[in-house]
Amino acid sequence: MNMKEQQKFEYSGKLENYQLYAGKKYVQYEQDTYSQYQNYLYKRALYGLNALTKEEVATMCSKKKQRINKVYQKAQVIINIHKQKLTTVYSNRLFSELFPNSPVTEFFLNNNDTDPNFKNTMTFKDLNISKDQVITLFINEGILPKNFMNLKADPNQLPRLRSK
Repeated sequence: MNMKEQQKFEYSGKLENYQLYAGKKYVQYEQDTYSQYQNYLYKRALYGLNALTKEEVATMCSKKKQRINKVYQKAQVIINIHKQKLTTVYSNRLFSELFPNSPVTEFFLNNNDTDPNFKNTMTFKDLNISKDQVITLFINEGILPKNFMNLKADPNQLPRLRSK
């Protein structure tokens, strides 16, 4: 392609022409490293029955619904306490930098208690909490199984051998 033809493409203003000579011809999105079953377990722990379809909930027995709700409530308590701890760390850092010699700062630095009845409404994004951090927290607290990172498929969906 000669110089005149290249300038024609550059100045035509068409998006197709720009992408043709821009170098990258595609957009690469961030991909989740977890399997479909791992995401299912994570969402079920994080959102409870709201993570499931209405058909799944309708066909599910009441005992399984109770187990899912129990895990969901435990997960919410643990996330809330984790958020409170992070908020305390951030606020302590802020006060110690802005007001290093204040008695209020000394009080905050000495008081690191969490209140299970207080609901921290800050988002994961506000507190800079990633999905990996939540999964690690859930594994450490027993909400997700210890072998969560090795799970690729639902072990109950695999074909089983019959015992006679």
